[in-house]
Amino acid sequence: MAKEPKQLNELFHDTLKDIYFAEKKILATLPKMAKAARSKSLQAAFEKHLGETKGQIERLEQVFAIIEAKPQGKTCAAIVGITEEGAEIIADYTGSPALDAGLLAAAQAVEHYEISRYGTLRTWAKELGLTEAVALLDETLAEEKATDVALTEIAKTAINQNAKAA
Repeated sequence: MAKEPKQLNELFHDTLKDIYFAEKKILATLPKMAKAARSKSLQAAFEKHLGETKGQIERLEQVFAIIEAKPQGKTCAAIVGITEEGAEIIADYTGSPALDAGLLAAAQAVEHYEISRYGTLRTWAKELGLTEAVALLDETLAEEKATDVALTEIAKTAINQNAKAA
């Protein structure tokens, strides 16, 4: 008997589980990054994003409710790899003037991944007629983009120059 081809709603659900896992992983990783950062502005950015991440997880749980699915994660190899790179930077650069530049780069890799995922999920939610989900995902997408811009500004105004000058 032939297996039914999967539909967009199933792909949406699978991707939702992926980003839910990713956000939980990020929630566990951000305090370590904040603790390792030497720059007060970078520490503050990580701490601010920690609070936002909690809200993003809550919004994802609302999206699960909209599609009548239990909130659950599915291992996201991409975020596992990105966070492992961040841990390597901490291990390899602690005490180095380049530490904060490396932490910031790792954080932006996370943001770019999230921007990609949330943009895709928002588009699919729109296609599936999930109006409430579109609004929730769009709110998170805007936060992720704002965090990326803020990190870029911190990099340009202090972190990269400090790493190079020392």
